[in-house]
Amino acid sequence: MNGFQMSAWLLSSILLFLGAVFFNFCLRGYGYISAMLLFFMLLVLLHHFLPGNVWRVILVVVLCGFMYFCAVEIPIVKHSRGDRDCERKYLIVLGAAVHGDSPSLALEHRLEGAFDYLTAHPDTIAIVTGGRGKGENISEAECMYSYLIDNGISPERIITEDRAVSTVENLKFSFDIIRSLGDEPNGNVCIVSSAYHLFRAKCLAERLGVNLAAVPGNNGYPVYMLNCYIREAFGITHMMVFGW
Repeated sequence: MNGFQMSAWLLSSILLFLGAVFFNFCLRGYGYISAMLLFFMLLVLLHHFLPGNVWRVILVVVLCGFMYFCAVEIPIVKHSRGDRDCERKYLIVLGAAVHGDSPSLALEHRLEGAFDYLTAHPDTIAIVTGGRGKGENISEAECMYSYLIDNGISPERIITEDRAVSTVENLKFSFDIIRSLGDEPNGNVCIVSSAYHLFRAKCLAERLGVNLAAVPGNNGYPVYMLNCYIREAFGITHMMVFGW
């Protein structure tokens, strides 16, 4: 029996470690799943090696953390479907990573959602927002502009904002553009972003004094989306602590 128990905890630890290595080094964009697997491996090791009373304290802390995580995920999931019947004068497309000159999978999914929205609402003006980051040959805004015009959206309907390096700046700089055109962003804006990102984006917009609608881009692979939803919980926590 003791031998079986030892084999079970050791085998579990090895499998969790190998899974973490696979998601971190063999796939791109799955770092939070990798970290989660390492965390579970640590729990297995602590459960095996620590005295029972110490383990129980750790277990209570972990359960409290899990309950907090679930509480944060509820509004993220609730807002992930976006708003219905949200025709607005302006559509702000929030940027994501660019690989060289091409959109990342996350950005491509956002652009697919933007294309569908602009096709359904031919009078809407798009603002594509995002600067140039590390490993990007062009800005996110330029990448999005090229994608949309290559897919038939008129260039006259697209405004580029290529300075923003965060969601707050995406929103703030885009709102400034709208105001420079003589319009007020409050009530006139819809954003498109990844489904898991909509809640935080709407919260940040409200902190900037703007009430807006939101639509999600197309979803990615389920395991990839799981990684993004886990990551977003940390993004919400950061926003709650630091205000952005």
